[in-house]
Amino acid sequence: MTSGEVALAFFHPKSKSMMIVLVPREPEQIHDLFLSFDDTPLGAASLAQVHKAVLHDGRTVAVKVQHPKVQAQSSKDILLMEVLVLAVKQLFPDFEFMWLVDEAKKNLPLELDFLNEGRNAEKVAHMLKHFDFLKVPQIHWELSTKRVLLMEFVEGGQVNDRAYMEKNGIDVNEISCHLGKMYSEMIFVNGFVHCDPHPGNILVRRHSDTGKAEIVLLDHGLYQVLTEEFRLDYCHLWQSLIWTDMERVKQYSQRLGAAELYPLFACMLTARSWDSVKRGIGQAPVSATEDSEIRNNAASYLSEISQLLNHVPRQMLLILKTNDLLRSIETTLGTRSSASSFLNMSRCCIRALAEHRKRDAGSFLRRTQISFSEAFSLWQINLHELLLRVKGLRLLCWVSTLLGWLTRAPH
Repeated sequence: MTSGEVALAFFHPKSKSMMIVLVPREPEQIHDLFLSFDDTPLGAASLAQVHKAVLHDGRTVAVKVQHPKVQAQSSKDILLMEVLVLAVKQLFPDFEFMWLVDEAKKNLPLELDFLNEGRNAEKVAHMLKHFDFLKVPQIHWELSTKRVLLMEFVEGGQVNDRAYMEKNGIDVNEISCHLGKMYSEMIFVNGFVHCDPHPGNILVRRHSDTGKAEIVLLDHGLYQVLTEEFRLDYCHLWQSLIWTDMERVKQYSQRLGAAELYPLFACMLTARSWDSVKRGIGQAPVSATEDSEIRNNAASYLSEISQLLNHVPRQMLLILKTNDLLRSIETTLGTRSSASSFLNMSRCCIRALAEHRKRDAGSFLRRTQISFSEAFSLWQINLHELLLRVKGLRLLCWVSTLLGWLTRAPH
C-alpha cells in the first residue's frame, strides 16, 4: 500500500473471509472528511458494512459502505436465481417460486441505493415521531452518496439480547409492547413498512437523559408500500382473526388471494394451528405441543404453501417475512402471542378503518357517528385491557398468598 491509498477490509459473510481493497486517494483526503475513521467494521452483511468515524466537529457517525463490485454481481446473482427456479419448476411442477425472482428484481436495486435508504429513514422517523420510545439515527446528507451513507452513531444491545436488557434494567415486556405498537402503526395505519426487523437492525438502550427504554431502528433499505385496498383488507382480516369471526376470516383471506386455502393462510399469518384460530388466537398462548405440531406438519403442506405464495398479492410476501422475524424476536423474549399485542393491533385496525370511512363520509353527521363509534370501540378495548390487568394482579396475589401459606405450613 502506498501513501496515496487507503486500505479497507471487507468481510464476506458467506465465505467467512476478508478482502482487502486499496482505494486511491490523496494523502489528506480521508482527514479532510473525518477526524478519525476505524478501518475495522462494526458489522458486515452481504451488501455493505459499517464503520465508526468521527467528524471534525466532534460528532461520532456510522459510515455504511457498499461492498466493491456488488452492483455488478447482483444482476448475475438474480440471473442465476432465475435459472435455478426454472430448473426446480421443471423437476417439481407443483412448486412455484418465480415470485422469489420477481421480488429480488424489484427490491435489490432499491436496497443498493443508499440515498433511497436515507429517505426511508427520514420518512419513518417523521411518520412515527409521536412514539417517544423510537430512535431513528439522523442522516448526514452532505457526505452521503448512492454507495456511502453517513448517519448518527447510536449504540445499544440487540433486541433479542435478554442478558443486555437485564443488565441495563430494561423490561422485555415493555420492549415487546413498543415493538408491536410500532409495527402495527406502520402496517395498519400508514402502509409503509420496515421489512427487515432482524435483531441486528433493532437495538435497545436506556436514554442517557430520560432513563427511558428506547428502540433504535436501523437499516432502512427494504420497505414495503401497501396499497390502500390491501391495507384495509388486511385490517379487516386481522380484526376478524382477533375477534374469532370465522366467516369474515374466510371472506378477507379470499379477498387477499387465498381462495380455498384460507385456513392455511390464517395459520401462516398467526403461526397457530387451525384449531387455535377457530378457538381464538388470544384465548391462550402457543404451547410447546402446538408449536411442535406446526413445525412437523409444515413439510407436508409445502406444495400448498408454494401455491398460496404464488397467488397472494406481492405486498403480502414481505409482510409475511416481517411477521416471521417479529415473531422470532417475541419467542426469544418470551412475549409471543400476548393479549396486549393483539389489543394494540386491534386499536390500529379500528383507527385505520374509521379514518377511511370518515374520508368517504358524505356529511358532518356521518363523520361524527363514525368518530363516536371509533371512540366507543377503543374504549371497549381499553376496558378489556384493564380487566385483563386486574385479573392478572388477582392471580399474582393469589399465587403469592399460596406460596406464603406453603412456606409457613409445618413440615
